[in-house]
Amino acid sequence: MHSINYDSKQSIRGAFGEALAELGRENKNIVALDADLSGSTQTSLFAKEFPERFFDVGIAEQDLMTTALGLSLTGKTPFAATFAVFATGRAYDQIRNSICYQNANVKIIGAHGGITVGEDGASHQALEDVALMRGLPNMTVIVPGDYEQTKQAVRFAAKHNGPVYIRLSRMNVPDVYNKNYKFDLSKAIVLKEGHDVTLFTCGDILSEVIKAGEILAQNKIDAEIVNIPVIKPLDCGTIINSVNKTKLAVTIENHSVIGGLGSAVCECLSENAPHKVVRIGVNDCFGQSGTPAELLKYYGLDAASIANKVIELKK
Repeated sequence: MHSINYDSKQSIRGAFGEALAELGRENKNIVALDADLSGSTQTSLFAKEFPERFFDVGIAEQDLMTTALGLSLTGKTPFAATFAVFATGRAYDQIRNSICYQNANVKIIGAHGGITVGEDGASHQALEDVALMRGLPNMTVIVPGDYEQTKQAVRFAAKHNGPVYIRLSRMNVPDVYNKNYKFDLSKAIVLKEGHDVTLFTCGDILSEVIKAGEILAQNKIDAEIVNIPVIKPLDCGTIINSVNKTKLAVTIENHSVIGGLGSAVCECLSENAPHKVVRIGVNDCFGQSGTPAELLKYYGLDAASIANKVIELKK
């Protein structure tokens, strides 16, 4: 794994906006929809270039999804974007019964996922969105962890036939991947091999987990680090192979410990290779207002807290 400059950060949602605009130039059937948040979700970049293919439905997320469905049925490839908490919560029935039931070609972008929304507080911090989307038949669920992974995930979604949910972060993050990275729906990425414990993670805390691995190395703990950007379909093979070697799995996610990556890994291992799994995430509670850094530390999702938890487990 190449070295990471933790001080140089890029925007995950910016990567989405840039990729969507690029796709708009390449494919006239790409359309974008938003729910009065185009500046925040970065669909504004697409809207500026292609105003005739951009639809702002206002603060009406159920309309957002059904309008996207209608556009998909005419041969368009719609990207419907809003905050993750509204996309998955307010419009769940429309996603379930209109989009997924028909296996419609709609791409749902849930921006501002997790506690790193920050000062907006509990009402805007989606901590259950992955759980909601993962349970839906026909839905693909992707949680990218940096700029390059996000751009490639968006490009994948445009080519994939069927519903896709991509969860984005508000927080800028360090680059983990470079231009040599290739997004693969079917494969998790072993960023670092190790023998003492496997750290599984996704999303905007990817760099925190890598940094935690460096702290663990200083404490003579050899952690294997596996990035799982695709929560569904899950690459169970990579998970099994890793934990059969290390005998201990720790999942780390900016999401509730219920229903997200941790639950997916538990389901995979319990049926195929039973080993101990410890889930690090938000422990069945709501978020609160604070800076992203303050909240990551409070909920035990910063590098130091993650490393300390693993050190305790290995004693």
